[in-house]
Amino acid sequence: MTRVRAAAGPPPARSAAVETALAATYPDATCELDFANPYQLLVATILSAQCTDARVNMVTPALFRRFPDATALAAAAQPDLEELVRSTGFFRNKAKSLLGMARAVVERHGGEIPASMEHLTRLPGVGRKTANVVLGTAFGMSTGVVVDTHVARLSRRLGLSAHDDPEKIERDLMEAFPPSSWVPLGHRLILHGRRVCHARKPACDSCPLAPFCPRTGV
Repeated sequence: MTRVRAAAGPPPARSAAVETALAATYPDATCELDFANPYQLLVATILSAQCTDARVNMVTPALFRRFPDATALAAAAQPDLEELVRSTGFFRNKAKSLLGMARAVVERHGGEIPASMEHLTRLPGVGRKTANVVLGTAFGMSTGVVVDTHVARLSRRLGLSAHDDPEKIERDLMEAFPPSSWVPLGHRLILHGRRVCHARKPACDSCPLAPFCPRTGV
């Protein structure tokens, strides 16, 4: 039996159309987590796992008043930290990750959040997605595309990737789009997933991407 090999990546015309339509629809899209510096964004992103950005934004002001930097956070007692982040869900694991991250930042980087993928992903509780958020949004570095549940879903529906694994999806997106668009692309796909291309009932009739969307899996 002869197997037909799938084409590598989406047609360039579709990628260009997706980028153009998203840029026109969400020209000012950015991270919806509130932060003032890389430390605050890293903490907020860790807390955002399985939680809405709105809820995280309600929790972080008190957290940052109590622990304004990595050095202060590294000295926190876990029960106190758990109580502060309880409403974000999975609070014990998140408090453990925050403490581990802060202590590693103090021990390895003098209390400053490192501006490299290699160093960030070696911190406890920090994966590639979180590192991309911090590097792209706080440091303005285009190191990759943030792949959360929205980006993963839209990438498959739009025919931009056939994979389920976030790292493979990110690789496909990085091949399909120029580096200059990686950071805004992530923000715009997330916003589109929240507002239009919902998981259970996508609003295809009002979607600006509908003319060139193959609706894979819809």
